[in-house]
Amino acid sequence: MTRTDAPRPPAPHPAERARTMATLGGRATLVPAAEVAEAESADRVSPLLHHVHCDGSVSVLLPADHHLVATAWQAPRGEVATMVELADAAPVPLREPIRGLLWITGWLRALSDDEAREQAVLVADDRPDPRLLDVGHGATLLRLVPASLVLADAEGSHSVSLAAFAEAEPDPFATFEAGWLRHLELSHTDVVGALVRHLPEDLRGGHVRPLGLDRFGLRLRVEAIDADHDVRLAFSRPVRTPGELSAELRRLVGCPFLAARRTG
Repeated sequence: MTRTDAPRPPAPHPAERARTMATLGGRATLVPAAEVAEAESADRVSPLLHHVHCDGSVSVLLPADHHLVATAWQAPRGEVATMVELADAAPVPLREPIRGLLWITGWLRALSDDEAREQAVLVADDRPDPRLLDVGHGATLLRLVPASLVLADAEGSHSVSLAAFAEAEPDPFATFEAGWLRHLELSHTDVVGALVRHLPEDLRGGHVRPLGLDRFGLRLRVEAIDADHDVRLAFSRPVRTPGELSAELRRLVGCPFLAARRTG
């Protein structure tokens, strides 16, 4: 639900949130076209490895003998309609751990041996992984050419254009967000307790957990008896450096109530 008695706190643009989610990696699932799923009696596939490129295309590594590899090669144009679902899991253990979902729909294409090796090099430039060495040796790399992107998270559901996704930059704190939130959860319960006063009165009795951090603010998850509620505590301005972030966090711990939006 959304609070109607407070202004909506500023948040990153949907394209930035989508790019951040893609950068973090998360858990990927391939959902082939309905006819493929019915034929193989398995409609969700977990790849050995996945990587979302800045243009929204996705490299996926599958066992060479996987039915989806054969289906792509046997398709009329060497491609099959497929959706890649990325799940963004919270860094701390929650009863509802998924913070958001990104759906990239397009065409999963089979690659020749040379194309697969070139694609593996591109992936390794951004995400070195020893599993890429298996390309051509028991594993096959395929490429999803995107047609559409849809993001769903606590801020809402949005269609994201491929151009906006390509132009967006991931949040500057994305790479250390998980470690910082886990540290906050385990070693600074006093800080989390100090943030409770920013919550709406009816949520202060719930179990408050650190949920997310970006350049616009800090997000908390309130695990209440009735439901889970996500609350954003906005910074006074977007931040870019650790020093600016530290100053805003100290301000949150010691300042009066900030406008917050909750969902649940």
